[in-house]
Amino acid sequence: MLEIEIPGFGKVQLKYLVSDFTGTLSVNGKLLPGVLDKINQLSKYLKIYILTADTFGTVNKELSKADCEIIVLKYDRIDLQKKKFVDDLGAENVISFGNGKNDRYMLKVSKIGVAVMLDEGCAIEALLSADIMVKDIHNAFGLLLNKKRLKATLRF
Repeated sequence: MLEIEIPGFGKVQLKYLVSDFTGTLSVNGKLLPGVLDKINQLSKYLKIYILTADTFGTVNKELSKADCEIIVLKYDRIDLQKKKFVDDLGAENVISFGNGKNDRYMLKVSKIGVAVMLDEGCAIEALLSADIMVKDIHNAFGLLLNKKRLKATLRF
């Protein structure tokens, strides 16, 4: 678990990281360099779930050495499937990463939702549903590896 007190935002007790794959951890179905190491590093503190429609059919191969659980979703209302998954975990203990329109509800209900901007861009709905927007996945991981970044961004 990761804990941090953020003035004005409250006490944060994170148990889970829930992330999209395509456009968030990968570009064109290929995991970005350094992502595997960061997932494995953070898995010491958080249970990590990757929720994806697996657009390119590569998630299992690309994350075969990652300490995370991969869940490939059916193509019917992926947005609602992701939201339900976060709700079932207990949204108050979840930080989520995503970039797509189908991530918007997941980002909104999570204690902390992080919109990630990679080559595919970031859907406006995802951006407006997030608490934080970062320019790449390494900055998103950096929020967890250096908790003072979360505090600096979310305090008021």
